Amino acid sequence: MNAGFTLARQSGNLGYKALMTDQLKIAVAGIGGRMGRQLVAASLVRGHQISGGSEAASSDLLGRMVGDVFEGSNSTKEICSEAGLAGAGADVWVDFTVPAATLQALEALLRIGTKALVVGTTGFTPEQEQAFAEASQQMAIVKAGNFSLGVNLLEALVKQAAARLGPDWDIEVLETHHKRKLDAPSGTALMLGEAAAAGRGASLSTLRTPPYDGPDAKREAGKIGFSVRRSGGVIGEHEVTFGSDAEIVSLSHSAIDRSVFAYGAIKACEWVVGQPAGLYDMSDVLGL
Repeated sequence: MNAGFTLARQSGNLGYKALMTDQLKIAVAGIGGRMGRQLVAASLVRGHQISGGSEAASSDLLGRMVGDVFEGSNSTKEICSEAGLAGAGADVWVDFTVPAATLQALEALLRIGTKALVVGTTGFTPEQEQAFAEASQQMAIVKAGNFSLGVNLLEALVKQAAARLGPDWDIEVLETHHKRKLDAPSGTALMLGEAAAAGRGASLSTLRTPPYDGPDAKREAGKIGFSVRRSGGVIGEHEVTFGSDAEIVSLSHSAIDRSVFAYGAIKACEWVVGQPAGLYDMSDVLGL
């Protein structure tokens, strides 16, 4: 299935028009959190059904029916802490939680035969990333550091700029997020760094430079640097600069509303259902 997706300006805010052809049963991890609630809202706007949801064992939502918690949903399924129960019967599981919880859910979903997964969780170690590569032999997985349309277009532009400007231009990635964010640099910043490295025909692990700190922190030519800020309630700001001795080129994106990530994730849900087993990203979903 590959449903349509339209962005429209409505009263000065981004609105999303549903062009659905089929209704999906979507299960949401961390359904009571800030992102979980956005995912539920986006799913309902798009005409989908919330078939289940999980929450932490300490949540006061446990045992309550999804339809009682979320206006617009008529689901009588109880919110629970077990991904295997929450995901039973779902067409797709969408997860924007934390690495440990996402990996635990992945194991449970494989056991019950879930065929589609959308992952926006970031902060995985290289060893943890391998779990998704292995799982993708049995299920279709869309995994991305950012589900915003604008950020994914930015990624493509960064790759092109890095390829055209050459190694004598310094590349710096600056990201700012709210003070509660755990991983740093953000998954989006690393995604943009990977795009810049790919534009130069190398891997980010080869070109990434450590943070500039201390008396001997001179910048190494040809490397990609990262700067991190954590402040207040900032949703997400990313800027990639390319600098020569004579000029600076800047490419940037600011998230104004968290819903851009939720609608992108539901777009990914619509796309991934029915895809063959494999590991995909938003470039595949958007056809970039």
